[in-house]
Amino acid sequence: ASAAGPDWGLFEGRTGSLLHPAAMFSMAAFSISTALLGFQWRRQRTIGDEISGLKKSLPDLKGSKTVREAIVAAESAEEVDVGYVSTLKGALSLDAEIAELTKERKDLASAGPRDKHFSQGSLLLFIGTAFAIEGPLNTYARAGKLFPGPHLYAGAGLVVLWALAASMVPAMQKGNDTARTVHIGANLVGIGLFVWQVTSGVPILFKVLEFTKWP
Repeated sequence: ASAAGPDWGLFEGRTGSLLHPAAMFSMAAFSISTALLGFQWRRQRTIGDEISGLKKSLPDLKGSKTVREAIVAAESAEEVDVGYVSTLKGALSLDAEIAELTKERKDLASAGPRDKHFSQGSLLLFIGTAFAIEGPLNTYARAGKLFPGPHLYAGAGLVVLWALAASMVPAMQKGNDTARTVHIGANLVGIGLFVWQVTSGVPILFKVLEFTKWP
């Protein structure tokens, strides 16, 4: 197929036409991976509050670092306070939960989800926007016109949501919870639009394969 205009060569052939669907299928998976990293970073930030809340529920450890250490110290005292020891033993499960959450926080910190999320998000914004523009350009090169419909509208909406999510980052870095909520909401809606875009793009892909030739 050739456009009603200049010869775009490889760009309007099958090779150029398949760049957009290949990139968007990859970006759909990449966006889910980026979202998971974002939730891991959020978990790393907020888990400290959960640990602090649990520590406030612990009995007085009298200088010991853990409940087990406090039990050993209490049982080694000249006069054993049976009631205090019993209270400490009742807090062992709470102490274990704190230790588990502390380990989770260390594991998340070593994995570095914050930097990975930022890097992947930036790459997603750049490549996604580039190929969101490339798709309509390729369509115009092949057909000489665009075809407004769900696929085009979903793609345009997705780019707007990416821009909205990215615009929230400066405020998020200053601790603005509203900005974080908008950022998360925009990206979740964006993933939904991405699913819609992929679904609506499959019939278009078949038409591309039908009406284009290599290269």
